Order: sequence, then C-alpha cells, then structure tokens
Amino acid sequence: MKSILVVLTAMFIVSCASTEATVTLPVEERYQKAKALFDDESYLQAAEEFKIITVQFQGSEYADEAQFYLAECRYRRGEYILASAEYDNLVRLMPGSPFTNLARYMRAEAYYQLSPKPQLDQKYSRLALDNFQTYIEFSPKDSMVADAERKISELTLKLAQKMFDGGLLYYRMEYYRAAIAYFDKLIQEYHDSPFADDGMLWKARSQNERKDFSGAVQTIQELRTKHPGTDLTPEIAELEKKITEDKAEYEEDQRLRQTTLTE
Repeated sequence: MKSILVVLTAMFIVSCASTEATVTLPVEERYQKAKALFDDESYLQAAEEFKIITVQFQGSEYADEAQFYLAECRYRRGEYILASAEYDNLVRLMPGSPFTNLARYMRAEAYYQLSPKPQLDQKYSRLALDNFQTYIEFSPKDSMVADAERKISELTLKLAQKMFDGGLLYYRMEYYRAAIAYFDKLIQEYHDSPFADDGMLWKARSQNERKDFSGAVQTIQELRTKHPGTDLTPEIAELEKKITEDKAEYEEDQRLRQTTLTE
C-alpha cells in the first residue's frame, strides 16, 4: 500500500513539474510549439497555444503573428464567426502589423464562407461585401484585389436576386405596395445588376394593378431610357397594351358608376 502511494505521489510531482514547465515556456518556444501543431493541422491544440501567446505575451514580437494564426486555426476548422472576430482583433488592435492586410481580406473571406443561398437571410453576404470593399480601399494594389472584386460582383448579384425575389413574392401575393417598395430598392441599390430592368418591368406591373396607370407608363419610359438594350422588349409592349386596356376599362367602370349615382 505504501509503495502505491509513493508511486502516485511521484507521478503527481512529475505531472505538476511538467505542467509548470509548459505554463512557463518562453514565448519563442511556445510559438514554435504552436506553429508545429498548426503545420501538422492540429488546429484545436494550435489555437490553444496561440491564444496563450496573445494573452500572456501581448507585447512580444510574436503577438501579431500568433493572433493571425489563431484566426487561421478558427477558419480552417470551419469556425467562421470566431475566425472573423479573431481577424478583426488583429486589424483593430495591431494596425501596424504586416499581417493586417491579409487579416482584412480573410475577415471578409470568413463572412463570404457564411453567405447562404439567395432565398435565405443575407446578413453575412452584406458583411462579406462591406469587408471586401474595405479591404480594397485600404489595399487597392494588393495581390488579392482581383479575387475580392470577383466576390463582390458575386455577392452583389446574390443580394439583387434576393431583393427581386422578395418583390416578386409580394406581387404574387397581391401586396402590390410592398412589391413596389422592393422593386424600388432593387432599382436604386442594384441599378447595374442583371435584375434592374426586370425590377422596373415588375414595378410597372405592380403600379398597373394598383390602377396607377400614369406611374406605370412613367416607369416603362424610364426602363426604355436606362436600359435601351434590354431583352424585355416583347414583355414591355405587352404590358403597355395591358395598361391601355386596363385604364380604358377602369375609366368606363368609373363613368358607369357615376351615371348610376346621378340617376
């Protein structure tokens, strides 16, 4: 029994000594350990080591690099919300770091990875778009600018589709005032998207359904002026004919109502 206690005591002492040695590792050794874990794709363990450096050795020469690799660990584990927060910490707290440019790009990239299909909420698409634009503003000649611009176009198209689909949904539900609001926002915010001319056509249709015939005609005129090369010419001609017919029918109905009231 005594021998067992001696062995357990010895193991406890060794364990404590080992833990203490790990806790008091010099910053350079801890960074090398963390980087080795990172290179071995042991991202969870590497993140723990990099986190210790960012907390215990904030003023060291390894602090910004540890912060960047901490964010990279989160990103490579698919923890994109945490990754974006860690990249943001580097950008805000260490603006002079050589990793800041890349952190700005990767902050946007983390949000980009969270961007869903157009049918779903586009919160992260907007965050990705804003952060890619910020990255370009700060680093217009950086090597990743072309990629950022491509993704901005992709995200813009997705947001425009989301807006158009929303307007179309309200139109089909016969909520024409709400549909017009959506199409107006689409036209204003995404005027250079492939959905802009469609938005104007459906806005005119919504106005016609609300008996705003003059407004519908004006929207069609603006559509022709702003999108002279549109492929919606047959649909425009058909709508113009419908507006004329609906207006004549409405005016006749109003005339008959007035006649009935005066008799």
